[in-house]
Amino acid sequence: MSQTVESTSVVELPSYVAGQPIAGDRVVDVTYPYTGEVSGRVAMISASELETALATHYAGGDPLTRYQRSEILTNARAALLERREEFANLIRSESGLCMRETRYEVGRASDVLQFAAMEALRDDGQIFSCDVSPQGKARKIFTLREPLRLMAAITPFNHPLNQVAHKLAPAVAAGVPTILKPPRKTPLSAVRFAELLYEAGLPGWMLSVVVGTTDEVVEPMITDDRVELVSFTGSVGVGKRIASIAGYKKQCLELGGNAPLLILEDADMELAVTLAAEGCFRNSGQRCTAVKRLLVHESLLDEFTEKFVARTAEYTCGDPADEDTRVGTVIDEGTAKDLLRVVEQAVAEGARVLAGGSREGALLQPTVIADVPRTTEMVVEESFGPLAPIMAVKDLDDAIELANATAFGLSSGVVTNSIDAAIKCVKGIRTGTVNVNQVPGYRIESSPFGGVKDSGLGIKEGVIEAMKFMTTVKTFSLPW
Repeated sequence: MSQTVESTSVVELPSYVAGQPIAGDRVVDVTYPYTGEVSGRVAMISASELETALATHYAGGDPLTRYQRSEILTNARAALLERREEFANLIRSESGLCMRETRYEVGRASDVLQFAAMEALRDDGQIFSCDVSPQGKARKIFTLREPLRLMAAITPFNHPLNQVAHKLAPAVAAGVPTILKPPRKTPLSAVRFAELLYEAGLPGWMLSVVVGTTDEVVEPMITDDRVELVSFTGSVGVGKRIASIAGYKKQCLELGGNAPLLILEDADMELAVTLAAEGCFRNSGQRCTAVKRLLVHESLLDEFTEKFVARTAEYTCGDPADEDTRVGTVIDEGTAKDLLRVVEQAVAEGARVLAGGSREGALLQPTVIADVPRTTEMVVEESFGPLAPIMAVKDLDDAIELANATAFGLSSGVVTNSIDAAIKCVKGIRTGTVNVNQVPGYRIESSPFGGVKDSGLGIKEGVIEAMKFMTTVKTFSLPW
């Protein structure tokens, strides 16, 4: 018997400038993709309020000790877990993701807070004895990490809580003041998360969370010389725009993906089908690490296709609040229409739709497409939704060549029982991650994550790597 979570009323939230709530007549309306109704509103800031944030954060305050930073993150995690259903419903109301996914996202965000709290306590310095060389002296060289003075963080719509946690928790752990700009489509979770951090003891000079226009707020924030790091997760086009205007400062650009899942001749069929379905359809296919291309050895093609189509039928698409729903909406109706357009284009070029291929508003049925041409837009570009294009490969070399045949290089997966084939994939596939017998996106929140080519500049996120990039190393020496 299915159960439906009660819908929530319209959530009215401010922006926060250095911990102070900013309200006013200018607001961003947030719509629930399933119904099109307004689910929330967030106040927008002005250019003068941006200047207040920049000046306040750059000036800084009394530095927090490692213990204080860890305690703030630990307290925020406890509060998040106490309010997990509230946050899960908030994510649903702005993104249209089903409850299975939004609860999972809250769990992931709590992990980010936990790992960041641990890292805040870890000493990050090194010691070098200078008498190891004939040219050395009786000295020791020490290193320490110092936080940047100000970071601008810009997050995407598809993980409205966890992507925010991945920017803010390492920043708090490292002691870096931050201005967070969440997306206009899904800002509610970001503002509520910032409130958790304030309530947990984070001083206002450490964090602003703001919504504003590109011309008045976003680009001036990116180009301001006081901002020492721009950390962005989102589309390739916006990422390259940031790279062109940011100037001489650190940039962490986590962009799109086009992840292949290679299903080799010796693959375990049940595992392959399970990974393909989870990889293609979780989070409504709206993950930069979602499986976007199923590269299946030609000897397994018929069996895999039959079993995969049968498994796809288990991924019920419908009301995101219904507990039985496994696939909610994509972010809006326009996106659903565009996804169907690339399916229709592939069909015009010779592909066949075996399951799905229809939509209702922003609900797009999980769609399986066979005989997909290697040059069609659906598989050359990133198709950000629950699409599962199947492409036959002749052998391992063909699979690796096809895996590398896009501009993207974020993540990949391979299903095989051969250690030699697995190692060849790890060495030969040009992506930031290669997972063996697992979906391309598998990771824990503290492990390194990032891509190459149009997926990013090779700079890694994940709590540990993010903290390194948010700091600089200072070296000093003393007589010894």
